[in-house]
Amino acid sequence: MTTVTNRPGKRTYHAQAYKFVFSALRFTQEQLGRNGSTEETGHISGRELLDGVRMLGLQHFGMMAICVFNAWGIRTTDDFGRIVFELIDRGEMRKTDHDQLTDFFGVYDFQKVFREDYTLDTSSAFH
Repeated sequence: MTTVTNRPGKRTYHAQAYKFVFSALRFTQEQLGRNGSTEETGHISGRELLDGVRMLGLQHFGMMAICVFNAWGIRTTDDFGRIVFELIDRGEMRKTDHDQLTDFFGVYDFQKVFREDYTLDTSSAFH
């Protein structure tokens, strides 16, 4: 998925959710070294984007990620897929012929990745 431009239109989720998806897209492209200017060099899969969503969510919100996402109307990875495909339908993102909404379904459990697996790095606090 590659970003295009923002256009006005009906949004299903909180406006911040869309901004976060764009941030997660850029973050993931940078992490994977795919921040090229062409669709081919900048493309990332749904699962790759969701890994970026997880990492960026933890980085920005920590254990509060679930609360923030819930406030935006996001309950599962399926919702991030719906946001992406809404952006695709509005012309704000692009997809390849291989990208499908179902690529986002049930990829990980929010409770597990944002709470149970969460660890706070305190190593720098004791130096």
